[in-house]
Amino acid sequence: MRATRRRPSPLALLSLALSGAALALSACGGGTKTVTVSEAPAASQTGTTAKPATTQTTTTSTTPAQTQTSGTGTTGTATTRSAPEPKFTEGETQAEGVRGAATVVRAHGYTPNDTSEYHSDQALRVMVGTRTGSADGYQQQAFFFVNDRYLGTDTKLPSASVKVVSQGDTEVTLGYALYRPKDPLVNPSGGEARVTFQLNNGKLTPLGTIPPANSSTGLSRQ
Repeated sequence: MRATRRRPSPLALLSLALSGAALALSACGGGTKTVTVSEAPAASQTGTTAKPATTQTTTTSTTPAQTQTSGTGTTGTATTRSAPEPKFTEGETQAEGVRGAATVVRAHGYTPNDTSEYHSDQALRVMVGTRTGSADGYQQQAFFFVNDRYLGTDTKLPSASVKVVSQGDTEVTLGYALYRPKDPLVNPSGGEARVTFQLNNGKLTPLGTIPPANSSTGLSRQ
């Protein structure tokens, strides 16, 4: 006699499926896996990414001002002279014509020798004078003028005798009597030294060597 097999009910099948699922989950460990996600940096409200500040260093090189030195000294401005200024130049004094020149000569304690030697039509003019009150009349100097401006004398110390040898518009040649040691004033035995004075760009320059005023061994002007 064949035995009769019973089919499981739907409820029993559902219960069996649930039990299998629970068994599968238990075999996987039944734990919960946590995933960590790195946070992106928050964007600025203006939508731009802030850049680190850059410090810029500027180095300024300072060059010292140059000083220009002229032939006679140190100035912020260069000065050029076409000829050296003679030491005997004394300054600027206006002298109008021959009378004005004679007044200047007298004001320096000298008396003009010959006013006709003063040529008002020349740029460079000269007037020789003898020291006023000189007992021997041998203390003489030449006074120079440019137009109506007084320049100065030929030398700082007077000569026993000086005369105008020749003159032109910008040059004057003077003759100096030369003395040997112990020569009397009335009898110079050393001859004559001639020196030309030249006007150059408003400056007066002797083109030769002016003899010394005194000398115990050689020739001199007195």
